[in-house]
Amino acid sequence: MPPRRKQVTYSRRPTHAARAAHARGERQFRKYDTSYIRPKRSAAPIVFTVILAIVVLGGLGFGAFYLFNSCSSSSVELLAEGEEATVVVEEGAGARDIGQRLVEARLVPTSAEFTKRVNELGVDGGLKPGTYTFSGGTSLDDIIRTLQAGPAAGHTLTVPEGFTLGQIASSVAEATGGRITAEAFQTAASDASVYAADFAFLADAGQNSLEGFLFPKTYEVDDDATADSIIRMMLSQFQAETANLDWAYATDRGFSVYDAVKLASIVEKESSGEDDIRKKVAAVFYNRLTTEGEPAYGMIGSDATTAYEIGGDPSDYDWDTDSPYNTRKNPGLPPTPICSPSLSCLQAVCAPVPDFGDYYFFSFWPNESGGTDYFFDKTYDDHLATVAAHS
Repeated sequence: MPPRRKQVTYSRRPTHAARAAHARGERQFRKYDTSYIRPKRSAAPIVFTVILAIVVLGGLGFGAFYLFNSCSSSSVELLAEGEEATVVVEEGAGARDIGQRLVEARLVPTSAEFTKRVNELGVDGGLKPGTYTFSGGTSLDDIIRTLQAGPAAGHTLTVPEGFTLGQIASSVAEATGGRITAEAFQTAASDASVYAADFAFLADAGQNSLEGFLFPKTYEVDDDATADSIIRMMLSQFQAETANLDWAYATDRGFSVYDAVKLASIVEKESSGEDDIRKKVAAVFYNRLTTEGEPAYGMIGSDATTAYEIGGDPSDYDWDTDSPYNTRKNPGLPPTPICSPSLSCLQAVCAPVPDFGDYYFFSFWPNESGGTDYFFDKTYDDHLATVAAHS
């Protein structure tokens, strides 16, 4: 709730007293002012002056309005009929961003015009990401209808953040209408060494799969695309997205880039979409990995790694099972990443929150607003108390 404004009055007296004081003041002033006995002047000059002022101010206002609209809504020369333009709508883009892309492609005169029409139709949340090709002369409503329908079926491949290789393979099969099967894609992505010569970041992945490196994004898939070409497109995207990342925080602590991707994939599964939370979760995992004795013994203790291995909820899992993905039992990281992490999680692993060196535990619980609350603790006893308070 906004803070209440302190009311300021012109008199500290009660209202009726203040009014009386003002009245007395006027009467006292009139004793020495003779203006009230001057001849009464005609109101015509005053009326004329007021009208003139309104006309002048109105003209200035109109001029300013015209100038503002001319500057803020400058139109572009639209694409001629017969010409085509390609527009890429990114994941999460709103009407204003899409409108600007359409202006740049010379398909609509102004972004404001597009946004206004989208709002009139009430479809702002229904414009789908992907790559579109429009012809010059396409009407505004037809453009919006196309954006609502999405790109042509079988040509757009969307990889959400946190998807596993198996899920990505199924999406590829769906996007290509089964022309590339899920099995064929998984086989093509099963050996990172095949691509290591072209993508240096795969050097430490060895002959493991490309799990973790098929970057989450919306892609345009050509009709003649192969499993290999799609994989290379995703690896190129990973390379472009991570080009400015500094891996020094991980490497200075003895972790390879491959290890950092593993950790980022676990952070993806164990944290919300808030950057600050992800950086705190990353810091906790680093603390656990680098502490040989109590309280962590080098084990990250993530249920998500086991869920990845068994392909489901590990609630009934035997935690004494000797599996490299059982990070409650075995110290260190699992053999591979467990999903395709977002750029945000990769950034969190490269730059976790500072001054978090004595936190080793965290838990998260749903809150009343439908979100998730995270709690971070330094000791196991504090962690148990947090769990008991929310169970």
